[in-house]
Amino acid sequence: MHDEHTDSATVAPGGRTWAVVVPVKDARHGKTRLSAVLAAGHRADLVRAMALDTVEAALACDRVARVLVVTADPAVAEEASRLRRVTVVGEPSHTGRRSGLDAAVLAGAAAARRDRPAPVAVLLGDVPALQPSDLGDALTAADGVDRGLVADAPGTGTTVLTVGPSAELEPRFGRGSAAAHRALGHVPLDVPEASTLRRDVDVPADLRAAAALPLGPRTTALIARLPGLV
Repeated sequence: MHDEHTDSATVAPGGRTWAVVVPVKDARHGKTRLSAVLAAGHRADLVRAMALDTVEAALACDRVARVLVVTADPAVAEEASRLRRVTVVGEPSHTGRRSGLDAAVLAGAAAARRDRPAPVAVLLGDVPALQPSDLGDALTAADGVDRGLVADAPGTGTTVLTVGPSAELEPRFGRGSAAAHRALGHVPLDVPEASTLRRDVDVPADLRAAAALPLGPRTTALIARLPGLV
């Protein structure tokens, strides 16, 4: 497992660099709202492909010091552990009052800040069309705020959540998360409506919209094997 402790509070040419937490649900239980167009096995394949494409796009962003993948999915964990500047964190088995996703996010942030304060960005693992420059633009906008967010295309969900080095992370992912995060002081980052950060995939229409853009290699290959999916 690669775990390079680059100081994510250092300043890169475009500003400080970030620790990025990518929570990935066990693929066998993910994306149930795609069941109308994908059988369970293919849904699991899609979850894994999108997650790993998202991670590799984040790694290609020069504002990202390291990526922490929080997952209980063994296939995602194995592949992610082979990537340079990636730390794999096991998904907490006991979530208490927090949802599984929120607990996973907190575990990743704790690992990112184990040695020193660090700015942390949470990036959901279902943005397969993500362009590294779009993530870079969002992180540059986040430099100037303690708490930021990027909403999905409909404006109700959250695809990126950011906190500065000294800010506490209080994730509220799930339905209506954008409003919940705004209520906690997260300000919408100056990200264009067309940003690939906004193209998460939850329902078949999302998949069709994302497929109109260049996708990551794993998601592209999977869709090519499943004609008629988009």
